[in-house]
Amino acid sequence: MTTAEQTGATQAETAEETHGVTLTDAAAAKAKALLEQEGRDDMHLRIGVQPGGCAGLRYQLFFDERTLDGDLFREFDGLRVAVDRASAPYVSEAVIDFVDSIEKQGFTIDNPTATGSCACGDSFH
Repeated sequence: MTTAEQTGATQAETAEETHGVTLTDAAAAKAKALLEQEGRDDMHLRIGVQPGGCAGLRYQLFFDERTLDGDLFREFDGLRVAVDRASAPYVSEAVIDFVDSIEKQGFTIDNPTATGSCACGDSFH
């Protein structure tokens, strides 16, 4: 193996794997503000998928201080976002936004890889 090949192999081994979830600026700002309100700088936003809901799978979005084996991380304006390895394929192209309007307030998930969802908006397949 040449020196260039060894360097490339070493960089590939040390590079942190990431996930394909995207946070809008509004979502990142709101999540950071919520963490600052709580005085917590030791937590990250975790996005997961679990069986359940009326369509078969349910999103989970919460702050977490744990790092699980196999977690994939990505940073958005100083906010770390974690996705566990099992959930990553289900949310690989998801975009998380924060909406604040007269009709609705909260985080939304637009997931083009979902083949269907239910009326509640929290469940998909």
